[in-house]
Amino acid sequence: MRLSSKKNSILIFVSTFILVIFGCLMVYSASKHSAYFQYGDEYFYLKKQIIGVVIGFVGMVVTYFVSTKVYKKFYWVFYFVGLVFLALVFVPGLGKTSYGATRWIGFGSFTMQPSEIAKFCLVFFLSGYLCDGDKLEKLRNVFFMLLLGGAYCLLIILEPNMSITICVALTLVFMLFIGGMRLKVFAILIIPAILGAIVLIMIEPYRLNRIVAFIDPWKNPLDEGYQLIQSLYAIGSGGLWGVGLFNSRQAELFLPFSESDFIFSIIAEELGFFGCACLMIVFLTLIVNIFIVGMRADDKFSAFLCFGIGAIISIQTILNIAVVSGSIPPTGLPLPFISAGSTSLLVFMSAIGVVLNVDRQSQKIMIQ
Repeated sequence: MRLSSKKNSILIFVSTFILVIFGCLMVYSASKHSAYFQYGDEYFYLKKQIIGVVIGFVGMVVTYFVSTKVYKKFYWVFYFVGLVFLALVFVPGLGKTSYGATRWIGFGSFTMQPSEIAKFCLVFFLSGYLCDGDKLEKLRNVFFMLLLGGAYCLLIILEPNMSITICVALTLVFMLFIGGMRLKVFAILIIPAILGAIVLIMIEPYRLNRIVAFIDPWKNPLDEGYQLIQSLYAIGSGGLWGVGLFNSRQAELFLPFSESDFIFSIIAEELGFFGCACLMIVFLTLIVNIFIVGMRADDKFSAFLCFGIGAIISIQTILNIAVVSGSIPPTGLPLPFISAGSTSLLVFMSAIGVVLNVDRQSQKIMIQ
């Protein structure tokens, strides 16, 4: 007989609730000046974020009640749905271009980012493929998974979107590891992967410029180095306790994308080191409990789902903070649950619904 505690579900739900509400506050604080300048309404981004939270909550409720057996049955469908979504950005009239990147699809004022959906589609597919037997004992199956995952990465990098490509690639490798890929196989693959990354950097001048800006942002402070310098100004100004909520100076049109990819810089400026530490504790609580739910899951498919979802949240959070703090070269990547973006909120909150569903199933008393 086994009885699983509801503690994990409560902590996951509360952590998610705290993050999305805090995200609304920070999106308003980071965007009120730019929103008023661009749209004449300082609440423009906040309104969109609240709508995203509402839609995300609906998605969470739906995924909470849909049996994971349904996901498992159609895991190949998830793969092709994600692939089609990624391909749609290249359809003339449907794909939307901004700042030289075609990462969105939409009609009129409605837009969505397919890569946000695709990375979770890949997790559902890998969970279904890996849960039946030790398939990765055979090297050809490892290469097959890398080929399928590589198709996602190729379409995302063509947008171009280097950051999401890295996130998807790391999630793919993580899931192959927990799925049974041997260490020596990874050692064989790591060299061509590094060489491939170098080639991708070299063939696009803007990526090489970002590397240079990362090494010495002051070499070109008004162009490639500008955003990182402004981000570091924000983080440095925060000190231990911050300048106070809604009092950011860098959000006054100095820091580009302050409401999205660089929102952590505004958090650091307004709430300081201790505010950032509290936020990291909430993220850590969420991630740890997702992995605990995965370890307690009743079947391998559900376990892989939780591990994959936890991996995406972990990887994306770490990469975002590393970028804004100047630890790795600048690349656009939203902070989960916090950054402005309805598509991101929908998929991340829906993923949390899946995890809560897995925990609900594992809480049933089983008599063996």
